Amino acid sequence: MTIRNFSVATIPVRWFESCAGGGKRCRAGLRRTNSWHLLWISVLIAALASGGARAQHSASKKKAANPAPRPAAAAGSLAELVKAYRELPTPARRAAVESWAASHPKDRPPAGLALGVAAYEQHEYARAISQLREAQPGLPQLADTIGYYLAASRVESEDYAGVVDDLAATLDSRHPSPFAGRGRLLEARALKPGNPQEAVRILREHSLDLPQPDGDLLLAEAEQAAGHLQAAAEAYQHVYVQYVTGPAAVRASTALASLRASMGDSYPALSARDLLQHADRLLDAREFRLARTEYNAISEHSSGLEHDQALVRLGWVEYLSGRVPAADSYLASLQVSAPDAEAERLEYVVETSRRLDNDGALKHALADLEEKFPKSPFRMKALMSAANGYLVENRRDDYLPLYRAVYEFFPAETAAGSSHWKVTFDAYLHRRADAGQLLEEQLIQYPRSTNASAALYFLGRGAEDRKDYPEAVSYYQHLTRLFENYYYAMLARERMARPELRGVAPSPKTSALLANLALPAPKPVPSEPSPETASRIARSQILRGAGLGDLADAELRFGAKNGAQSALLGIEAARHCDAPGLALHVLKTYAPDHLGVPVSWAPRQFWELLYPLPYRDELFADARAHGLDPYLVAGLIRQESEFSPRAVSPAKAYGLMQVLPVTGRQYARAAGIARFTTSLLVQPAVNLKIGTLIFRSMLDHSGGQVEQTLAAYNAGPMRLAEWVTWTSPREPAEFIESIPFTETRDYVQAVLRNADMYRRLYP
Repeated sequence: MTIRNFSVATIPVRWFESCAGGGKRCRAGLRRTNSWHLLWISVLIAALASGGARAQHSASKKKAANPAPRPAAAAGSLAELVKAYRELPTPARRAAVESWAASHPKDRPPAGLALGVAAYEQHEYARAISQLREAQPGLPQLADTIGYYLAASRVESEDYAGVVDDLAATLDSRHPSPFAGRGRLLEARALKPGNPQEAVRILREHSLDLPQPDGDLLLAEAEQAAGHLQAAAEAYQHVYVQYVTGPAAVRASTALASLRASMGDSYPALSARDLLQHADRLLDAREFRLARTEYNAISEHSSGLEHDQALVRLGWVEYLSGRVPAADSYLASLQVSAPDAEAERLEYVVETSRRLDNDGALKHALADLEEKFPKSPFRMKALMSAANGYLVENRRDDYLPLYRAVYEFFPAETAAGSSHWKVTFDAYLHRRADAGQLLEEQLIQYPRSTNASAALYFLGRGAEDRKDYPEAVSYYQHLTRLFENYYYAMLARERMARPELRGVAPSPKTSALLANLALPAPKPVPSEPSPETASRIARSQILRGAGLGDLADAELRFGAKNGAQSALLGIEAARHCDAPGLALHVLKTYAPDHLGVPVSWAPRQFWELLYPLPYRDELFADARAHGLDPYLVAGLIRQESEFSPRAVSPAKAYGLMQVLPVTGRQYARAAGIARFTTSLLVQPAVNLKIGTLIFRSMLDHSGGQVEQTLAAYNAGPMRLAEWVTWTSPREPAEFIESIPFTETRDYVQAVLRNADMYRRLYP
């Protein structure tokens, strides 16, 4: 269960005021809470009314510091001149680049490359060829890039002679190029007019390397040019089935209509399976009207499995269109004979019944799936959907058997690990006798699951309860070695600092058992680049220096996908980003497993890019003015907006701390903002003043409990008021792990983990 882009900072204060009056929204939201929590909310509301004035502080006059990680190009540098020219290609701007090249002999080759690329982009192919030819001798490192643009310019001007020669470096398999796939398309386009059979051979031989759908479209055209009309029709049909929107879909549909008219009875009709797949693609694209039309046609003109599946998916179209009662009625009465279609129908009945709170129908459909299709993937989906629904309603007796069925019947599926964890943590939370065994099973059977660190932590806590301190230390030490930057490793370090564990030697037996588990081992970020990585970085730097930053980034992405050291390439890409938030986002894509890297195993720059601290002075001042931990505020901002001051959520929450305008207006005066407008929320100084005041108020309302405050910030205070009645956790980690919404649970852990990283990086 997930919540998207929701934050307590987005809740208008007048919503709380409606609760104070006992309005319908309040009563509906609290229908499962007891009177104590109604009192708690009342106190929260009263504090909101008065807390703002107490928290008011004077505005800082110092401008927000926002250091961009990118080494700024000097004003008037080649990179800046080329960038300006590509953005607005005027003769004056081209002349500025040419003048720079004339006065800087060393920059003539990269300037020529940039001018050639810009000319190609402007469809001035003769000029592009001239500039690229002039640059070619001075840039042997980029022979593939220059060769590609030369060939592309020739092909676009229909000058096919020499294209294959131009592409020699681009297509050299000994030196993989980012342009190789597109180069094959150029090679085939150059061959198609005079030798379409050879173009077909090249396209089929290198089909896995071609960018799609361009590759399949060109194959269809080449087959047609070669007179292979049936093969051409089949290639166009492949595009038609796979791509239902965009220019490729239009071109394929137009070509197929022409071929159908010219081929007559020899035209190969699409199979019912292809037609069904096309309708499914339309459904995925949320083209509900078109999908409905095609499913109806398939059901009328086909038989067997495809006929039944089309009928079933007509019901699913209704569900996704928002007509849930109609979908439920249709699916409940629908009769199909194909087993796969019937299993799919039952899964959809589970979904519609869940939305309509029809528990009887839901359980009946689950029982039918268990009896008739125990191993069907549709049953697994239905089990997960129903279990998650019961989980958010705290119906333990209903969700535990369903999660258990998932990992027992579908042990190889990704959902098995998370389902086993739900059962395991419930056993631990309620101190069942089999909790320890289940925690060990979690590590043995699902060592790569996201819950491995939690299993190690709670095994350690169990050992502490038994006063087996050596065993506890074994678990904690293993946890901190393998998952140093995870939330549970942070807790493990805190546990080992306690008097009863400080200085205790780990249990040799437990440590030996843990060493045999297949848990993921951390990998260091290399201190030195390999030759392949160094080459990619050097090529990217030439391109970036020439004002071709997009090509530089493509070079680094290609290297990361083809064996070079991804983290080092990510550092290079991130350090040239225009803003800290963008750099953080970019490096996360290059190093998705960075949490498993010990801090000492990566260069300082790696961590500073991943955990930037812009606006530091204002952030620390506003946090301290409200008695907040500035590292916690930084951790929250990193999770909310990645330090992008202009971030806007789908719910229209703005800025660093993602504040809704209506909420910002309510708090603005108390924050010292005399005249509030929505545009002010994208100003870091204003957003920090208002956001920290909101967070301070919420923290006060939750009695200073940070974990609960963060849960409310993400999911809302009403949900928090409900969740805290479900269990009696003995420590915050148990509360966090019991949060039923995956997004909120991960959010709370991430903010606390971020805060810990900021403390360690910026003491």
